[in-house]
Amino acid sequence: MKKVVLAIFAHPDDAEFMCSGTLSLLRKAGWTIYIASMAPGDKGTNALSREEVSLIRKEEASKSAGILGGSYHCLDFEDVYILYDRDTINKTTGLIRQVRPDIVFTASPNDYMIDHETTSLIVQTACFSCGIKNMEVSEGPFEPVPYLYYCDPMEGKDKLGNVIRPSIYVDVTSEMPIKEEMLGSHESQRNWLLEHHNVDEYILLMKNLARKRGNEINSSFAEGFRQHLGHGYPNDNKLKEILGDLVLVNINHSIPVNTIL
Repeated sequence: MKKVVLAIFAHPDDAEFMCSGTLSLLRKAGWTIYIASMAPGDKGTNALSREEVSLIRKEEASKSAGILGGSYHCLDFEDVYILYDRDTINKTTGLIRQVRPDIVFTASPNDYMIDHETTSLIVQTACFSCGIKNMEVSEGPFEPVPYLYYCDPMEGKDKLGNVIRPSIYVDVTSEMPIKEEMLGSHESQRNWLLEHHNVDEYILLMKNLARKRGNEINSSFAEGFRQHLGHGYPNDNKLKEILGDLVLVNINHSIPVNTIL
């Protein structure tokens, strides 16, 4: 393996909320980190133009990825209009072929916002398409299909309020300072969330879910994942192989994991 991991989400700060602790652990294990977003976060403001906020948010995302010695890529689609269509799938497949990741993290298939759900579906298709020759993509195909992990939805629940239980937990207690530093790089979003979501504590929102997941495995902080196990995708748990005891597998993910350990 090349030891390359790609975290691709809808918006510039999504990876920091959902998987930056695990990315930090992988970085310490010798992996190269790439973070990408489908859109630049061009709707994340009530004060600036699309062009102005996009430039700011992409700079913030690059700063955040740099904390892990990684790089940031933006596919420059538009917030709210991330579509499952030919152009989006081809461009996303092209990025994955360019990076050639062994592991891919993306958004939950069930979440509070359609941008997240559509991104999840696009990335699933793009991963599967990595080895397909007859695609309208300039970058050459490669095999095998990457390991694909879905992160938690925001607040650990779907858009109907149903609780989503991870099947895999990663203890990120040691990485919380880095996770906080990375999210803190997205300074422009603090006021936006205060105005739009009535959330005053940007970092606290992230910590609340990480603390909740940590409590479910009798730890301080954790991140939750579900692995894509469909036909054509690798089924062994690469995170467990790499991170060892920091990864706990919840065999029956309909109940809290700390009741079955």
